[in-house]
Amino acid sequence: MDPINDSASSVPQETSTPPQAEVAPAAKTASVSSGAGKPRISIDEFSKVEVKVGTVKAAERVPETDKLLKCLVDFDEAGGPRTIVSGIAAYVPEPESLVGKQLAYVTNLEPRVIRGIESNGMLFAVGEGESFAFLTPDRVVPPGTAAH
Repeated sequence: MDPINDSASSVPQETSTPPQAEVAPAAKTASVSSGAGKPRISIDEFSKVEVKVGTVKAAERVPETDKLLKCLVDFDEAGGPRTIVSGIAAYVPEPESLVGKQLAYVTNLEPRVIRGIESNGMLFAVGEGESFAFLTPDRVVPPGTAAH
């Protein structure tokens, strides 16, 4: 009898597909990220998000609000700068200090009206409280430069 093909052999044979019971727990683990507890997304879903660097041309507080700033942001688009409303007033005591800064924005969101102002994008920043920070390029780049 050939020991390699002997099913009674004491050497376990490799299989290319593990048993279904072993796969199921891994699949459950893969559906939740290890960080903020948000579900994982596929690379195809992630590739739908467009992040670009924009240059702030103007910034001001939204009247009668504590948290909102309205910025005019240049992405070098034919339609001109976009208005983007962000809830960052607590982190920016002087909105004018943003003028000239290059910041990261999500640019392919559906427009949203916030306090009567149409916002055409979303600031892409990190943290909150003492850990709040803007995401900025380490050198000046052309407005509209895409992240990848």
